[in-house]
Amino acid sequence: MSTSLAPNGSPSVCVIFNPAAGRRRARQRLEALASSWRSKVELWPTERPGHAVELGRCASERGFGIVAAAGGDGTVHEVANGVLQAGRPEVCLAVLPLGSADDYAYTLRQDHDGPAGDPTRGRRVDVGVIRTDQGVERFFVCCLGLGFGSCVTVESRRVRWLQGQLLYGFAALRAIWHHWGYLDLTATLDGEPLAADRTLMISVMLGRREGGFVMAPQARLDDGWFDLVHAGELTRWEAIRLIPSLISSGPPRDHPKLGFHQGRRLPVESKQPLVIHADGEILCRKEDRVHRVEVELLPLRLLVRLGLDGIEA
Repeated sequence: MSTSLAPNGSPSVCVIFNPAAGRRRARQRLEALASSWRSKVELWPTERPGHAVELGRCASERGFGIVAAAGGDGTVHEVANGVLQAGRPEVCLAVLPLGSADDYAYTLRQDHDGPAGDPTRGRRVDVGVIRTDQGVERFFVCCLGLGFGSCVTVESRRVRWLQGQLLYGFAALRAIWHHWGYLDLTATLDGEPLAADRTLMISVMLGRREGGFVMAPQARLDDGWFDLVHAGELTRWEAIRLIPSLISSGPPRDHPKLGFHQGRRLPVESKQPLVIHADGEILCRKEDRVHRVEVELLPLRLLVRLGLDGIEA
């Protein structure tokens, strides 16, 4: 997809980047790339958590044809929320992976069939939205986790010396030690019972990976379905034994304490307060006292591409 200047001669691509991404090498990499793009790109750095949402919305409203998220999955999550909040379906979200896991970029690379599905070309993909009983609404583009999976995300924020699968593997072990526990919840998927007993975690997948772990190896971003993984009363030892398969190929489909489902609407109610992440960003912690949420799929809501190939210098 070639990109030209906007009709008024201003840059048509806005790159929103997290200066701390890639062990703070993001700015240097982007400035080197921008030198070849010349006047066609503006670089907007984020200054605080949540700032990329504001910048993504502002860039979309100002008429940029492509709004790029340069950083990890957290930056992608925030920029995507800003683009979606702006309500301009013609704006394309470009993903420039510079983070620790880059789960969404991984799926964009894997989830295409031949030249027509080239991940560097714009394509429409599904989006999820979650609404809580505290009035919070958030979009997500790759994955959503309730329960133990979100505790892994919490622990990953405390580790500064690792990246990628080593980071999330170590965070998983820390979460197993510090945060082990089950939720007494009820959940339905498209009106059919999903869980009515003790649950360790639920992963709601649009992409294929969650925190560097392969959770839904066959998921597609444009098929109109969530792929869900429900874990019941796994023991600590059973969870540890699953880690190698989650790193390489995905959870075993024949495990008696794991359930695999597809659906579009997921209401959940829990006796215990929920810990939830959306695309690796913590949405709520126990102290927020969120007990009820509803998750819904929005088919083909977002135009997305991987990278900025095709921009003429």
